[in-house]
Amino acid sequence: MSRIAYVNGQYVPHSQAAVHIEDRGYQFSDGVYEVFAVNHGRLVGEQGHLDRLGHSLKELRIAWPMDRRAMMVVVHEVQRRNHVRDGLIYLQVTRGVAPRDHPFPEDAESALVVTARKTPPLDKAALTKGVEVITIPDIRWQRCDIKSIALLPNVLGKQQARDAGAFEAWQVDADGMITEGTSTNAWIVTQDGELITRDTSRAILNGITRLAVLEAATEAGLSFTERAFSADEAEAAREAFITSSTSHVKAVTRINGKSLGNGHVGELTSRLLDLYMDFVDTRGGPEKTDTWN
Repeated sequence: MSRIAYVNGQYVPHSQAAVHIEDRGYQFSDGVYEVFAVNHGRLVGEQGHLDRLGHSLKELRIAWPMDRRAMMVVVHEVQRRNHVRDGLIYLQVTRGVAPRDHPFPEDAESALVVTARKTPPLDKAALTKGVEVITIPDIRWQRCDIKSIALLPNVLGKQQARDAGAFEAWQVDADGMITEGTSTNAWIVTQDGELITRDTSRAILNGITRLAVLEAATEAGLSFTERAFSADEAEAAREAFITSSTSHVKAVTRINGKSLGNGHVGELTSRLLDLYMDFVDTRGGPEKTDTWN
């Protein structure tokens, strides 16, 4: 059965889905997006994704294409029509179609596209196998808290990682501190057992999986610190991992060609993955989603 997409009010075959050539997303990257993970038929972190979408739209002064409840009806319908039990739902909102001009158009209507695809079920063995990351300069704009579709620096960084035989690139700011990966949040565990991830600001995107891990860790009585850490500190860490809707909690065992710890998934990383998997299965995602208000 062919995939189905939603494009501006219509459900259409994925192969025929299209937007106008003067859609401002195509012309200016004038839009935002969200990616929902689907686990056993359930959207992960639904409320958090909607709250973050609202933040991104507000900051860019793009109108909601419909209210939140109606939008989620569309999202769930796309999921249903594509029979996605485990997979991803991609949602994109742009400022709409207008003659090409830099200022905001006065009469454009926000455009909405929703697509879905199946992925294998969450596999703990694959997530604990361990991947390598490299570090690169962070050349992105200064509003990384907005989930903008303007992702060219991220694309270049991800390709640089692939060319180096690595899975991800951790971006380093002008102060020598790691901000985040090109499509993930970055975490380390120090030699003293301190769990660290960068604090939220305009310098990073506050990930929904990041929030879920923090909430699950808190409930389990695990302490953590939200602060910046350097590439040198990361290379000297005992453990490291990345989080995102597509990577879940994925162990990092090498940074810039150097092995961490014994070169295998760390004990705390493995435990946090277990906590995350249980959290998602029982709760569906983080409940503290007022970060962007």
